[in-house]
Amino acid sequence: MRLNDFLPPDTAAARGAHELVTRFQSPALVNHVLRSWLWAEAFAIVEGHRGIDHELLYTGAVLHDIGLAPAYDNHVLGYEEAGGFVGEALTAGAGWSVERQRRVNEIIVRHNWPSVDPAQDIEGYLLETSTGLDISGRRDEEIPLEFRREVLAAYPRLGLAAEFGDSVQQQAERKPYSQAHRLVEGGLVGKLADNPLERI
Repeated sequence: MRLNDFLPPDTAAARGAHELVTRFQSPALVNHVLRSWLWAEAFAIVEGHRGIDHELLYTGAVLHDIGLAPAYDNHVLGYEEAGGFVGEALTAGAGWSVERQRRVNEIIVRHNWPSVDPAQDIEGYLLETSTGLDISGRRDEEIPLEFRREVLAAYPRLGLAAEFGDSVQQQAERKPYSQAHRLVEGGLVGKLADNPLERI
């Protein structure tokens, strides 16, 4: 498993998603969403999953935290819900069917769920699993060490732990009913600091 084995889809939606995050999010968060996509693809291989919509997975992974960007922050909705609607809008412009637009919304929202059933939503499961790895280090040893090193060299963590923790804490304070509040109450800040990916 090597970094060059995984290429972003060459589609309008994928290019648009990448353009949005590089314009509106910090380098640390851009690297986070790209690593999350790569971990998702890696888990798909390690676990032997087939029939994955790779364009959907990439687009959802790249946009999954866009709701943290000030330009897309929603004063009522949780950041993953706001991001889901950004995904719908972008993919509508790219010509996706209404059903696929809803799917990108679903997987962005579900990345913050405690768990996703792969039998019901394989892309949502892969994104929830991969973000769990990138944020808290969950299941890190299931991904080959050399691949982890290669991904982290290409997309370093920078100040992700402090920046992401601060952003989600702010969301939790403003939206105490949100998934952000659940994450903070569940020890998000400590998990970020203790993530073994910080020490590779």
